[in-house]
Amino acid sequence: MFERLAEVESKYIDLADQVNDPDMIANQSEWRKLMKEYSDMTPLVEAYREYKGVKEAIEEGLELLNEKLDDDFRELVKEEFAQNKDRLEELKKEITILLLPKDPNDEKNVIMEIRGGAGGDEAALFAGDLFRMYARYAEGRRWKVELMNANENDLGGFKEVSFMITGKGAFSRMKYESGVHRVQRIPSTESGGRIHTSTVTVAVMPEAEEVDVHIDMNDVRVDVFRASGNGGQCVNTTDSAVRMTHLPTGIVVSCQNEKSQLKNKEQALKVLYARVYERERQAHDAAISADRRSQVGTGDRSERIRTYNFPQGRVTDHRIGLTLHRIDSILDGELDELMDALITTDQMEKMQASGMEE
Repeated sequence: MFERLAEVESKYIDLADQVNDPDMIANQSEWRKLMKEYSDMTPLVEAYREYKGVKEAIEEGLELLNEKLDDDFRELVKEEFAQNKDRLEELKKEITILLLPKDPNDEKNVIMEIRGGAGGDEAALFAGDLFRMYARYAEGRRWKVELMNANENDLGGFKEVSFMITGKGAFSRMKYESGVHRVQRIPSTESGGRIHTSTVTVAVMPEAEEVDVHIDMNDVRVDVFRASGNGGQCVNTTDSAVRMTHLPTGIVVSCQNEKSQLKNKEQALKVLYARVYERERQAHDAAISADRRSQVGTGDRSERIRTYNFPQGRVTDHRIGLTLHRIDSILDGELDELMDALITTDQMEKMQASGMEE
């Protein structure tokens, strides 16, 4: 592993010279590619350099401890020696994680779709709760949320809602939310006080561009129709809503949130690109990892991934066996503890699969 790190550091030094070369800077497109590669390598090289420094300090500490020292100085050296040994182990783990293959989509924006499943109006209400949860989480990370399409029910929930989250690394964290979310609570419409179980499906897709996937617009049928929903000046008055059907795959996308037909077309096309790309991505992942099923990164929307139990005030993620007894704060967008645990589990599973575990 450390021979490989020495090669990475050598390449990093070469890249540093190239990105500071005036001739290279003049070629902006090539310079940007090199800068991205340089930036991506920086955390690994910095960790490796710190590792070498700490290892050297440990060796110096051992030499000192073999000499005659007064008691106070010996205690100081021993304390620093112990701290360096602990830091060395931490750096080994950090470097191992940094060496894991990166998901090329991690830095992309994300398109999310939430649909009410079993449970009728209660499922639609919970779909609305999840939308607000994700919107607040994104807001806390200073990401931008853009509503793309919404089909509301009469109680203020969503039969389905799609939206884009724009921000650095959005997909790297949100991708673990794909799947079936189950809610257990007493609906406001329940007079007998019985607990109902409802489900909501969440789909998470990286924003796709034309360079990621090719769509021949001759294969796309575009229909326009009058928007429907609760209120709004354009509802049932103009043909502003847009439906796109990708004939080769049968994927259908509808957008009616904007007043302008042109804007709805733009939004629908973004979602269509994302869905077609996600379909190709999942087929590719399945082909190269048929022998290994990730614990948290499957993206299988038929899989129940999480339960929100209101009577017990708990949220349980079934993939990693984590239960948190703070349902209110989680639904208020405080998701970092859950997401950090999912990321850590995913990293450990990938380390084991690649034989990089200690």
